[in-house]
Amino acid sequence: MLETVPRSKLRDVVADRLKAFIVEGNLKSGDRLPTETELATKFGVSRLSLREATKSLEFLGIVEAKPGRGLTVGSVNMERVTEYLGFHPALHDVSPEELIDTRVLIETGVLPHVARRMKRDDTLYVKLNAINADLRHARSLARWVELDIDFHRELICASGLSPLMAFTDVLAVFFQRFRESVKKAEWSQGIDSHQFILDKLKSGRVREADQELRTHIESHRERMELH
Repeated sequence: MLETVPRSKLRDVVADRLKAFIVEGNLKSGDRLPTETELATKFGVSRLSLREATKSLEFLGIVEAKPGRGLTVGSVNMERVTEYLGFHPALHDVSPEELIDTRVLIETGVLPHVARRMKRDDTLYVKLNAINADLRHARSLARWVELDIDFHRELICASGLSPLMAFTDVLAVFFQRFRESVKKAEWSQGIDSHQFILDKLKSGRVREADQELRTHIESHRERMELH
């Protein structure tokens, strides 16, 4: 029985069951859910346990509690998801190797999408190019890191793939962990690498941009081995 599960775990179990109910029912944003009493009965838990589960799902926008309408299916709040991932301690325990591999997978994966969108929307190139220009004028490590994060975050966002935006906080964690490996002598090389990637994407030469970006990110692995 669900009631034998510790309360903190019970909330998660009920939340998972409610998410499965939404998926299996092919419910869409705005669709009404059964009442709290009906859901509690269905899942074999108290209304209090159900309410704790729905509160956690409300935070991410998966469900909404509307006065006079009860529970409805919401739309995921990507800003909240990003905030949650960036704060979660587990993300800070990931090994440096996994952080590097994650960045390579996510950032190179978006390049075809960025190139296609950049062809239709010049402002994407302009925005990324402006960040890189600001990097040329960075005078402190803190400012460099801030702008470098902005560049790579904006590169992911330029793909238009909104679910991936939830993972941009991996960049903040990455640069926090690799902060000491970023040497001022290497800044100009990083800026030139950014520019090469941008120009290749603008001209539709995705494979060359992909190769450069892999080298750009993998360079941290070499620095990691030196420290």
